Amino acid sequence: MHTNGHLIMNQALNISSVGSAVAAVAEPRLLAAEVLERLRDMIIQGELAPGVKLNERVLCERLHTSRTPVREAIKYLASEGLVELLPNRGAIVTPITAETVREMFELLGALEALAGELACTHAKDADIAEIRALHFQMLAHHARGELAPYFRCNQEIHMRLVESAGNATLANTYRTLNGHVRRARYMANLSRERWDHAVEEHQKILDAITRRDCALLPALLRNHLINKMAVVMEALAQQAG
Repeated sequence: MHTNGHLIMNQALNISSVGSAVAAVAEPRLLAAEVLERLRDMIIQGELAPGVKLNERVLCERLHTSRTPVREAIKYLASEGLVELLPNRGAIVTPITAETVREMFELLGALEALAGELACTHAKDADIAEIRALHFQMLAHHARGELAPYFRCNQEIHMRLVESAGNATLANTYRTLNGHVRRARYMANLSRERWDHAVEEHQKILDAITRRDCALLPALLRNHLINKMAVVMEALAQQAG
């Protein structure tokens, strides 16, 4: 019994050691994900302005983390277009230019219009129900004036709609391009008037996808992007001069 007791204890210690090792490996991954999300939000919401150099030491202090997850986050955000890596000079928040905004929004408008047309045919009832649920969640954030969670919900609606089109290549292309203009889309809602109009437009979009109106939905989605682009272009013009 004494030998068995030692054996059981040793096995327990081994299991505990393995569990600790797994936790040690898992913890940095979780931490890195949190750092990535926080840094992305700081860029999208304007805490880190376009053109600002990303100082790793300062970011580590602000985010209470080590340099490794910060470096990983910066590299990932560069792949999303939110960060620009400069050879031998670190990284900066990617500048927003009027020309880039115009080109990206025009392309996104075309992609969303195509997605809307396809979604009317291919979207499952469950897809539309999920979009509807996200819409009401978004309305609640709008009513409370909670811009950041509203924006995340808004982006989820657009992504779900595109994914419901049933075209993986379209969804992947849209996801990549949308990452590049996420800050600009956020900027459009800084105007309360535009924010209110965007909510009204989303209600019409929801009604159209619910009715599977293949003629109306693509036009609504394209105009929604055009209206956002106009507000962002105006804001950029004011900043420039």
